Amino acid sequence: MMGPAHSLSGAAAWLGVGAAAALLDHPMPWPVVVVGALLCAGAALAPDLDQKSATISRAFGPLSRLLCGVVDKLSAAVYNGTRSGGERRRSGGHRTLTHTWPWALLIGAGFSAAAAVWGRWAVLVILFIHVVLAVEGLLWRMARVSSDVLVWLLGAACAWILTNLLEKPGSGADWLFTGDGQEYLWMGLPIVLGAMVHNIGDALTISGCPILWPIPIAGKRWYPLGTPRFMRFRAGAKVENAVLMPAFMVLSGAGSVVALGFIG
Repeated sequence: MMGPAHSLSGAAAWLGVGAAAALLDHPMPWPVVVVGALLCAGAALAPDLDQKSATISRAFGPLSRLLCGVVDKLSAAVYNGTRSGGERRRSGGHRTLTHTWPWALLIGAGFSAAAAVWGRWAVLVILFIHVVLAVEGLLWRMARVSSDVLVWLLGAACAWILTNLLEKPGSGADWLFTGDGQEYLWMGLPIVLGAMVHNIGDALTISGCPILWPIPIAGKRWYPLGTPRFMRFRAGAKVENAVLMPAFMVLSGAGSVVALGFIG
């Protein structure tokens, strides 16, 4: 799928989790709903770090383009080093390492640890990165015609405001994990969810996605999981824009209403 659909599906997924938490009598404080949705929407772009032409490659100027180039080469090296005999060698790494469950867990765990260990300053950085990505995804057309600096300033302002909100008692810094030193540990969850939602979205397209690597399937370690062939579509196709995007919007609205306690 394309960037806007990935980000919108990520936001819808976290709002769905928020609705489920509310129905299970463990509701999220509203800042956690908002922050989690932005983190998940931003993280839903992150697996495309292995593609130089992806939306994420433009998000932070030369730095993100350089990072995408490095991750592309790393992903290709891991693929070629672990592929089974029936899988052809590749020169590019798109839809390999960063499109797997181990990568999603690693990234989520890394951000959770950083937030728990370094507190406020790590939270500010994590939020800045993911808010910028969320803007690039959810407001793609507007972000592309505006200055990158304006998007970065918006990301920084949102990160500062949301971090201040989370720090207030009862606002969610210790949501889910309440032990001493476990504040913000939950922040890795929407990041893992966003990455996995991205992978599931790519599994709906013609090429499929090797989500379960390194578990071998049909003799292949990089088996491209997907729906039945007749149900798949090309990224950016009409079904994505005319069916999936409206569906994600409806799910986001329904999830937010329940997660925020308007319906219970």
